[in-house]
Amino acid sequence: EVQLVESGGGLVQPGGSLRLSCAASGFTFGSYDMTWVRQAPGKGPEGIGCLWGRSRKIYVAESMKGRVTISTDNAGSTAYLHMNSLTPEDTAVYYCAADASISWNVPDYDYKGQGTQVTVSS
Repeated sequence: EVQLVESGGGLVQPGGSLRLSCAASGFTFGSYDMTWVRQAPGKGPEGIGCLWGRSRKIYVAESMKGRVTISTDNAGSTAYLHMNSLTPEDTAVYYCAADASISWNVPDYDYKGQGTQVTVSS
């Protein structure tokens, strides 16, 4: 069965950091492109960044450059999102998604995880 499962969400203090994981089963990120997306309460989806599986090219949204890192493990089975300097505005459900060919900020994915809640609050 092909699926994506996110983990690592929870309550984070302002100024803190997070590391989210996205575990893939049934495929590897070496053969698929992946993206991290978040959705805050009452807002639409917001792209965080993409990692193109074959080229290994990474793109991070301009508004998040400098505090976001996207990577995968060597096996290509798990993708990671590192984000630092968190503020309450980063509170959202964070999703990972994968597709055979992702276009930045185009919400058309072959697979999408169930999401993990991140709450930034003191």
